[in-house]
Amino acid sequence: MIRGGDIVKGTCLLQKGQPYLVVEREFHNPGKGTAIARIKMKSIKGGAVLTLTIPTQQEVEDAQVDVRACQYQYADQDSYHFMDNESYEQYEVPIAENEDKKFYLKEGELYELTIWEGKVIDIRIPYKVVFTVAESENYVKGDTVSGATKPVTTETGLTVRVPLFIKQGEKILVNTETNEYVERVNS
Repeated sequence: MIRGGDIVKGTCLLQKGQPYLVVEREFHNPGKGTAIARIKMKSIKGGAVLTLTIPTQQEVEDAQVDVRACQYQYADQDSYHFMDNESYEQYEVPIAENEDKKFYLKEGELYELTIWEGKVIDIRIPYKVVFTVAESENYVKGDTVSGATKPVTTETGLTVRVPLFIKQGEKILVNTETNEYVERVNS
């Protein structure tokens, strides 16, 4: 059991006997009364979306999941392939269920996999990730008519708007929740 106030994005809850992954959560503390947590959950099995309002002191049933750090190996037509570095166990994660994660997966990097009843139900992407700029347009000094940013493409295919001084081959830190440039990374 987990209290409503302890629920965070990525928590797995059981509703109607099915595991749901919390994709959004918002806390609201009215002037009078009990604080509440508004959560939006996605069914892991069917993809259905469920929205609940839970008092922060109320307990709800959480799904007992296992979180393992696994190395991303490669992707084929149907699946992402991961390996647990401790047990060397291999995991295949269907691309269709995790299409939104493809631009954040880098070969050889570690990611946390959420496993429920032997099946990978989520790939946890870090909040900030370092990418290498693969394609970048050149700009002419003083050319700010179009704004102070330009689009670049990373080695994974992610398009990010960055300041004009960023060049091809440089490393940048990107916020994975908003796809926004954070800073240049000196290596």
